[in-house]
Amino acid sequence: MNRFPSSTPRQLTATLALLFSLALPTGALADAGHDHGGAPPAAAANGPQRLPDGSVFLPKPSQRQLAVRTVFTTLAALPRSIELDGRVVSDPQSGGKVQALVAGRIVPGPRGLPEPGQAVRKGEVLAWVQPAAAPLERAAQAAQLAELRAAGALAEKRLARLRELADTVPRKEIEALESEVAAARERAGAIGTGLSGRDALVAPTTGVIASSSVVAGQVVDARELVFEIVDPARLRIEALAYDPALTSDIGGASLAVGGTQVPLQFVGAARALRDQALPLAFRAQGAALSTLAVGQPVRLQVHSRSTHEAIAVPRAALMRNAANETIVWVKTAPERFAPRTVTTAPLDGLRVALTSGVAPGERVVTDGATLINQIR
Repeated sequence: MNRFPSSTPRQLTATLALLFSLALPTGALADAGHDHGGAPPAAAANGPQRLPDGSVFLPKPSQRQLAVRTVFTTLAALPRSIELDGRVVSDPQSGGKVQALVAGRIVPGPRGLPEPGQAVRKGEVLAWVQPAAAPLERAAQAAQLAELRAAGALAEKRLARLRELADTVPRKEIEALESEVAAARERAGAIGTGLSGRDALVAPTTGVIASSSVVAGQVVDARELVFEIVDPARLRIEALAYDPALTSDIGGASLAVGGTQVPLQFVGAARALRDQALPLAFRAQGAALSTLAVGQPVRLQVHSRSTHEAIAVPRAALMRNAANETIVWVKTAPERFAPRTVTTAPLDGLRVALTSGVAPGERVVTDGATLINQIR
């Protein structure tokens, strides 16, 4: 016998509707103040992001977009280096200065006054200096020139008469008078050149004009610098060393010019202090030096003869973390990069030596490290 009463059709319909509503998926209810406004749930993150341990997740498409490049680290014997402040100076073997020998007015040369950067050849006349003299001095020279010309003309007439009487006049008198006429001509010519002559400013070497400090018509003094000529492919680097013992252990040096490493040849060290430092001279050659200017400050790396075990990486791989520590980014997985705190030493201007923090055989980021360091 059935204990439950039979259900009416209306009750059965209500029961089925309730079961159907419970079976439908519904959103989770939130407390007051925590409603998300019906926004869809967040999808799993698959873009570049900083992980809780400080490493960075960077998918392969993002790596290609950021142009990330890495290099394998190898341990090698690298020279110990020290960075010194220096400046670019002209090479005395390939450069020169043009100075005025006398005081006077500048007159442009055959091609006009040379401009900075213009190429010149050795022996080329760059300009002239019209000598300047006081009015009384010029008047005295003009009077002396007139006397010499008059005396020379009188001597020439006497010489002509003696030549007509050559049969009756001793030969020595004719020769003495000829010598007197020649001397008068030379003296008159010398004084005339002094009055109207010009002092030529000649290029002492082949190169380019590094500086020009005059204009047409300018009055210059004797020994005043007018032009400076340098060879852009041959320059010297002068550095200051505050440790005199450094000069006995110099094996070489290098200078970074843009993205090019220029080797330097050590010329020698001065034996007199300048500003409590010892000047060191290095010779440099190469086309990359054309971007440098005489007097420009530079930083060069001086290599000693001793070596140490370290890992060489490009300088662009070095970054700074939030604690202002020097770090590099190491690729630990195909899409994961970890920061490593390192200690460095100077090497050659384009590269640095890692003395700790990275093991040989790891992949250090060289290109794109700045963009990886900015991912949060």
